[in-house]
Amino acid sequence: MLEKLEFLVDKYQDLNSKISDPEIISNTQEWQKYVKEHAEIEPIVVKYREYKEVVEQLEEAKEMLQDKLEDDFKEMVKLEVNELTQKSEELTEELKMLLVPKDPNDDKNVIVEIRAGAGGDEAGIFAGDLFRMYSRFTEKQRWKIDIMSCNNQGVGGFKEVIFMVKGKGAYSKLKYESGVHRVQRVPATESGGRIHTSTATVAVLPEADDIDIDINMNDVRVDVYRSSGNGGQSVNTTDSAVRLTHEPTGIVVACQDEKSQLKNKDKAFKILKARLYDKKLAEQNAEIAQARKSQVGSGDRSAKIRTYNFPQGRITDHRINMTVYKLDAFLDGDIHEMIDALITTDQAERLQEIES
Repeated sequence: MLEKLEFLVDKYQDLNSKISDPEIISNTQEWQKYVKEHAEIEPIVVKYREYKEVVEQLEEAKEMLQDKLEDDFKEMVKLEVNELTQKSEELTEELKMLLVPKDPNDDKNVIVEIRAGAGGDEAGIFAGDLFRMYSRFTEKQRWKIDIMSCNNQGVGGFKEVIFMVKGKGAYSKLKYESGVHRVQRVPATESGGRIHTSTATVAVLPEADDIDIDINMNDVRVDVYRSSGNGGQSVNTTDSAVRLTHEPTGIVVACQDEKSQLKNKDKAFKILKARLYDKKLAEQNAEIAQARKSQVGSGDRSAKIRTYNFPQGRITDHRINMTVYKLDAFLDGDIHEMIDALITTDQAERLQEIES
């Protein structure tokens, strides 16, 4: 740990020089990158310097105990040794927590994609329930929500809904929601009272900055067409809908919710950037995920992460084996307890990796 801290001190000093270099300052993107890195390292360096000062004082106090001292003074030095020992232990724990790798995307806005899975109409209704749950949670956090694209189904709910959540730390809390959500309940259309199981998938993508993803426009095919959804005047009479096809990856994004072709194009590009950035992150994290025992923070979207059981009024998160019995409140956006438990588990696993 000390070697890593010394390395960070050297890196911090190097970054100090870089962000003061006129040549680097003239390159805004490069300068912003170094400033961000400098700000992330600074709290660790400040805490480490405090730790080194306490350790130095502790060594001096221990050396004094080796000398012949008057009883009263010796007791005072012993007391100081105890206090400094406790302080150094506290600082060691604080440094360990600071060294836990911080997800660089944690402070970003997110794009959330909810899609109905297995279960027909009931799956679409459940997708609508999840959208409402995240909308209420967003309100409680005082974040903002912006619907990017939606595909309604006739009986209520969604075949697919994509929306952006804007707010500091949105990704840090919502990233654990990626995966398959399962619901067990008796559908309103079921006359025999049988319990049905349906699913919906959730993908949480950090919003990609221009620094993160640079799209070559030659790789993107842009098609415009008439919107097929319900809307106001002109929605179905002008070519306002936009479909983007990223040819190297085959990723397709379509937006038709806005009357303006320009607005639809802007939203589609935001979704495309987020999906390309997520693909890049998934590739980078594949090796890390193999080394980790748990999938809590890996965003594995093929895994069943949670079950919402209506007859028993419970929600179970299968990654951390946690069950809470407050289904109505949970679906009304009261998901803090579950998210906090997932964050705590993830941090504990990362801390264990540092100590091992």
